[in-house]
Amino acid sequence: MTTQMFGAPIKRREDPRLVTGGGRYLDDLGHDALEAAFVRSPHAHARIVDIDVADAIDVEGVAGIYLHEDLTGPMAEALPLLIPHPTLTHGRTTHALAKDEVNHVGEAIAMVVATNRYVAEDACQRIRVTYEQLPVVVGVEAARDGEHLVHEDVPGNVSAHMLQEVGDVEAALAAAPHTLTLDLDIERSASTPMEGKGVYARWDDERGELRMYSSTQTSTGVRAAVAARLELPLAKVECIAPDVGGGFGVKIMHPWPEEVLVAWSARLLGQPVKWTEDRREHFVSSAHERGQHQRVMVGFDDEGRLLGLDVKFWHDNGAYTPYGIIVPIITSTQLLGPYKPGTYRVEFWSLYTNTVIVTPYRGAGRPQGVFAMERTMDAIADHLGLDRAEVRSRNFILPSEMPYDHGLLFQDGRPLKYDSGDFPATLDKLKKLVGWDDFGEYRAQAEAEGRKVGLGMGCYVEGTGVGPYEGGHIQIETSGRVNVSTGLTSQGQGHETAFAQIVAQELGVRIEDVHVTTGDTRRMPYAVGTFASRAAVMSGNAIALAARNVRAKALRIAADALEVSVDDLDIVDGTISVKGAPHTSMSLGTVSVLSNPLRYAFDEAAKAATQFAGTFDPDKPPVADDDEPGLEGKDFYSPTQATFANGMHAAVVETDPVTADIRILRYCVIHDCGPMINPMIVEGQVHGGVAQGVGGALYERMAYDESGQLLNASFMDFLMPYASEVPHVETDHLETPSPLNPLGIKGAGEAGCIPVSAVIASAIEDAEGFPISRMPISPNDLWELRRRHQAGDLPSLRRARTAHSTSSDPATDPAADPATDPASDPSTQEPSA
Repeated sequence: MTTQMFGAPIKRREDPRLVTGGGRYLDDLGHDALEAAFVRSPHAHARIVDIDVADAIDVEGVAGIYLHEDLTGPMAEALPLLIPHPTLTHGRTTHALAKDEVNHVGEAIAMVVATNRYVAEDACQRIRVTYEQLPVVVGVEAARDGEHLVHEDVPGNVSAHMLQEVGDVEAALAAAPHTLTLDLDIERSASTPMEGKGVYARWDDERGELRMYSSTQTSTGVRAAVAARLELPLAKVECIAPDVGGGFGVKIMHPWPEEVLVAWSARLLGQPVKWTEDRREHFVSSAHERGQHQRVMVGFDDEGRLLGLDVKFWHDNGAYTPYGIIVPIITSTQLLGPYKPGTYRVEFWSLYTNTVIVTPYRGAGRPQGVFAMERTMDAIADHLGLDRAEVRSRNFILPSEMPYDHGLLFQDGRPLKYDSGDFPATLDKLKKLVGWDDFGEYRAQAEAEGRKVGLGMGCYVEGTGVGPYEGGHIQIETSGRVNVSTGLTSQGQGHETAFAQIVAQELGVRIEDVHVTTGDTRRMPYAVGTFASRAAVMSGNAIALAARNVRAKALRIAADALEVSVDDLDIVDGTISVKGAPHTSMSLGTVSVLSNPLRYAFDEAAKAATQFAGTFDPDKPPVADDDEPGLEGKDFYSPTQATFANGMHAAVVETDPVTADIRILRYCVIHDCGPMINPMIVEGQVHGGVAQGVGGALYERMAYDESGQLLNASFMDFLMPYASEVPHVETDHLETPSPLNPLGIKGAGEAGCIPVSAVIASAIEDAEGFPISRMPISPNDLWELRRRHQAGDLPSLRRARTAHSTSSDPATDPAADPATDPASDPSTQEPSA
């Protein structure tokens, strides 16, 4: 039989091309194109009084200078609010070019198109804009205060206010034996992919057609948005995502102003136009995420079981809300993680500030929610003097309770209903992997050496595979080549490999014969996009269904040709043969020939499909009424709800007693995304996610001053972890299939980064003995917290930090053997499962 492909840890097929320079990214295209540059606002909030372009008009090489007043029809209107919601009562979006007012530093005011980027930038420098500065609103506190308004017609800066409640929370809190209140903060960060945004457009005036290339996560969305703005028939617009150098959420947004403007100017000028984003532009004009202030009130019993949970939080959505309020909705629902909350009430306010817009960034609201819930779990354990893992265990939803309906609406407007998972088994695996029960002796040894170490954990559930749909198309050529198309895009997830594995398995062909295309609206015009850990669930299942359709057709045609029953046939390595009689067979390529009745013989293989080949019944039409030519098939997968992956992380950290430097000594992950298509790819996704999570926990912070200037808008100033700061990640997996889709799979793309801030906060708190309530945390932050703790401004933890058992095992003790001391060489640390 064909080699098992689904579940095989084969190497990524796209990597040789990409790592040897064979990739084609946006800036590799359009070398003959005109290039665009933008005049962007230096102020966070101001009225535009006058724009003087006189000095720029005569710059040699300038092809066009455009302001908002040059835009007409839909191009002059505000850009779309992509995801409306009933509670988003004051949604606001920007214009392609600013009209009358700017609301954050970096907002585009004018576009210059010239022979090259250098000339365009020179012309931009000559454009003089006169501003009347307005009061600036920066940060949640200033927005919530409402003294100054970002948009004068939005009272209190509140774009949306949402409340969901299950049960009588006030009564539950009043009756609870114990209650706690926590105030927590997560600051802003950003996706910062290696490749920024970019777009390249060509207009064919004779055919009235536009072809554009965009470094995007949703080529069909860009296509539709640009067609609407330019008032073009959808059939006359093509959008192709070339190789994309990372997205992580920022490239979900569509259309960006630059996408519609570049396409519009290409048509206007009748020449190809291109724009590629520089790094400062990305920092000040793309998108950020994460910023929230949270207040958690929790009631619980003597065993640490939740009785009532009341959460309020204030979300910074930046200057506009083009992507709606998806991020805070996810926070409010995914906050619950693997736990039964007793009763639950969550209320949030999404607030305008004079800062860059907020759209999903890897994790998309979940890191904030997990931070709130896991800090709460640790606080309960501390209050009762209980083991932190045990408190979590006592609150778990059990496998026997699946599917579990929380009674809330998720971000897709459908019930928050967990489909599968075994949280007790996951916790058991994690404790064994990190050596949870044996940590006491290691702590004692470290303290005897003058070192501070701590152990932390965090649990999460992640909604993945949200709808509405994705499609797959499969075509088998007469050569036996299998062409696979799906509409979602790729930004490094290994789609060419994973989707090929699915098709090879379903069709019974060699993986070498399978060729995958993504993100090209010419090949698959109906699609949604790559985000929300949905690619494998959505397109993977669509492709599997399409492959099953093609397989059924191939077997039917072969059965007719071989004069046997379909049930007597099997497909192995691309050959259909009779079971028990392998010499009675034909290749899928031959079946492809027979599937397409021909008048003309183009080659030797085609002769078998012509009218005189004698392979057809003369009493039947060459193509049946319910059939069509070709060995190909298409199908779509559309789920009733999201699938829910889950996982648990643990970390050992060391905090320097003098410098307050924070080092991660060990990092352990247990992950459940159902059956893994390719464990190697899942492993890579987890590792990459942890790296981004470490950045968000310890380094990355968008530092705005009170005037709305981003002070660290470059990689010289915006800290990111190097390879030396990313720990060796030890992983293990649990596979609980989802009952919701044919492959039983759940998403994996965002899992690695979701709980990291919560885990690191838990470990630092365990090392230091006082609460950690704000992330990211720097050595300077930790030093200041120590000072406050010593001054009595911060309470000490009540739980005994060395209450674990004291048996030592070199496999689980990171200090038991100097040869495996992660402080000296993290790469040599062995997993302890």
